[in-house]
Amino acid sequence: MALHIVFLQLCVGILALPIHILAFLGLWHPVIKKILPYLLEKATRFYNKRMREHKIGLFSNLGDFKGSAGELALLEIGCGTGANFQFYPRGCKVTCVDPNPNFKKYLSKSLAESDHVEFQSFLVASGDNMSQVDDASVDVAVCTLVLCSVHNVEGLLTEVLRVLRPGGAFYFLEHVAANASSWTYFVQKILDPTWKYIGDGCRLTKETWKYLENAKFSEVKLRHIQAPYKWSPVRPHVIGFAVK
Repeated sequence: MALHIVFLQLCVGILALPIHILAFLGLWHPVIKKILPYLLEKATRFYNKRMREHKIGLFSNLGDFKGSAGELALLEIGCGTGANFQFYPRGCKVTCVDPNPNFKKYLSKSLAESDHVEFQSFLVASGDNMSQVDDASVDVAVCTLVLCSVHNVEGLLTEVLRVLRPGGAFYFLEHVAANASSWTYFVQKILDPTWKYIGDGCRLTKETWKYLENAKFSEVKLRHIQAPYKWSPVRPHVIGFAVK
């Protein structure tokens, strides 16, 4: 790695020294697990406002994947505060999975604002080990702004393929690494070592689209977009869905 990048990473690390010390002592993880839901509850409202049209477009064909009974069983992986509920079709049955149990109390507000969905349950589990979800039991799985913080992306996608029924779909919207020759990527590289602590494992330079393209889906419809806000290290996104 170039010395100037290492130097700038060190400068950012010094500015965030208390966080790095707590992480080194093993004390940061429990702290961020508790405060992140509060922070995301605020941040996702801003994100949904800016990304509203993209989300509406992404989820516009969810109804095409209803099961044989005419119902839509939807599994949201890394549900967070329930920021996607408002975009789901009426009557869909939603099961939520998240490794952070502190998100559960924040879901109630999203559910109150989205009474058109039928909430099933909240399962505390990581995306790469969803043993509580039966094989081929869901029509659609959804993952937004989650894969950036998942260590075992291949394992999560393997689990997605397991729980999806044949012909089911996996919907995704993720921020990703920018073009390696861009200023955005330069900034991502500088911030990444500290950002992972602030975002509870979130990595700015992850090339998430490669995992999606290499997974064993029968079809992947993926496109790269730029989120509509300037000067942000999380502006580059991939959006789309993949069919089992």
